[in-house]
Amino acid sequence: MADRAESRRARPRTVVAVFAAVTAVAFGGVWCSQAQDRASAVSDAPKTAAAQKSKAPRGVGEAKVDATPAKTPGVRECGLGEPVVEPEIITLTCADAGMVASGITWEHYAVDGAEGDGVVQVSRGANGAGVTSFPARFRLYGAKNVDGKMAFTGLEVDYTGATPLGESRETYSIA
Repeated sequence: MADRAESRRARPRTVVAVFAAVTAVAFGGVWCSQAQDRASAVSDAPKTAAAQKSKAPRGVGEAKVDATPAKTPGVRECGLGEPVVEPEIITLTCADAGMVASGITWEHYAVDGAEGDGVVQVSRGANGAGVTSFPARFRLYGAKNVDGKMAFTGLEVDYTGATPLGESRETYSIA
């Protein structure tokens, strides 16, 4: 039996391999912990007319409330509540809030209709997991008196790129 006096120090290749493995695990943990934040983006967005009304001072794209004449139609959240003029967010599928139009900036907003751009956020899992955004153009139409308030009754969505359901145009009844 040969006795060798071998050093017990780690070889440089082993040190680099261990460092790379630990770094990969650390980055994976950070990425996974942020996934919860990304997944809750849609659920954290205000989806009700009341939430849009309670926003801080008005800026570009935010809801106009009480600053416009009563004749200007608004949008009722899922057909309920007070109509919000120039809403930034409109829930498209009220049953599960799986599709939400958000980040809407209005180029034209009047009694005859409204046109603007934004994105449709589609949630494909529990708690907003798997959120995908699709750029779109929005058109509100069919203003009429609903419960004593002027409100738009229809929303047309024209996707400007990829589409969530395969259709380039969708219409929603929002009264």
